[in-house]
Amino acid sequence: MAIKLSKKYKASLAKRPPGKVSVAEAIQVLASFEKPKFDPTVELTLWLGIDPKQADQAVRGAVSLPHGVGASRKVIAFCDGQDVARAKAAGAIEAGSDELIKKIQEGWMDFDVAIAAPPMMKSVSRLGRILGPQGKMPSPKAGTVVEDIATAVREYSAGKVEFRNDDFGNIHAVVGKISFEPQKLAENIEAFIGHIRRMKPATSKGAYIKKACISTTMSPSIQLDVQ
Repeated sequence: MAIKLSKKYKASLAKRPPGKVSVAEAIQVLASFEKPKFDPTVELTLWLGIDPKQADQAVRGAVSLPHGVGASRKVIAFCDGQDVARAKAAGAIEAGSDELIKKIQEGWMDFDVAIAAPPMMKSVSRLGRILGPQGKMPSPKAGTVVEDIATAVREYSAGKVEFRNDDFGNIHAVVGKISFEPQKLAENIEAFIGHIRRMKPATSKGAYIKKACISTTMSPSIQLDVQ
């Protein structure tokens, strides 16, 4: 069954460059597409030359972009002692230990990111079956198990970007809003790509970033020249 494209989407397709373009040009084209009534998110997709089945080639982590992503996130923190007050002062909507774990076990999930102090992980591990499928389980690889709870809460509340490759070697990441100044959006995109380049697994052979594209929430993608 053929997919029926809207008139707006077809108009955007007509403006899309046929090949790879610079980051600056791609942003200019995205901005020329007819916009919906809301402020669309800009997403970067990278196809990496990795074998997703090999654990030593997994690309996963988190990065703070120079200009944020234009959205705040609800963050909770598993911690105790003085860290509880520090986490709340930094912007955590909830912070604590056993009482917070119990609250989640009872079904509360109204948060986007969970941060944990290393000593708490023994207790937090009980939530693996609940938080794991939601992608909210704290993990050292994702940068959500940290000593400095307050800093992590501030960064994730401001939109620190988490990422991990999918089963096909792709990484999808929000890099801002179409309303951002073009230079700031470009700096976010280049910062993210640079971060991924520095994470190239030692066992990955050949071309690493095979393809890079940006798109908005409801637009066609534009291929970037990032080689």
